[in-house]
Amino acid sequence: MSPAPRRDRDEQGRARNSRPRDAAGRPLPHGADGVERVPEDLVLAPGESVTEAQRLLDEGLPFQAHEVLEGAWKAAGPDTRELWRALAQLAVGLTHAQRGNARGAVSLLRRGVAGIEEWEGSATVPAPAGLDLAGLGRHATTLADHVQHDSVTTVTTADLAPPLRGRH
Repeated sequence: MSPAPRRDRDEQGRARNSRPRDAAGRPLPHGADGVERVPEDLVLAPGESVTEAQRLLDEGLPFQAHEVLEGAWKAAGPDTRELWRALAQLAVGLTHAQRGNARGAVSLLRRGVAGIEEWEGSATVPAPAGLDLAGLGRHATTLADHVQHDSVTTVTTADLAPPLRGRH
């Protein structure tokens, strides 16, 4: 029996996958050319997070946009943490759609919409960074319905790049 492969670790000994990734976030073999990775410790101000996530979505990189939104979620205070979590879930739903995983796309898009709606119902502060939550909710719901009733194979690049601040 061969020994189990060694896991990549960071300086603190935590498991970290250092393999390059393709545009959809799937790991590639060590040494392969992949897309630039978002640093795991990236923390941006809310407006910068939205701007960077939008840039990544527009470039067809929803997995990387998810990484940026996840960083915002982990750094957020209690008043917006669940909103950032919901936005990260929407980006994961877009990633699943890009990868052709209809079930994952529908599930995560709907979970993200539910999170946005729940946050809106209990929010004591306005949405940060000019986010268009109503527009995002409509986009994600329409895309989830489309994937569920038609096919993930008909998803377009525009479907994978919703405007976070409204039309851009």
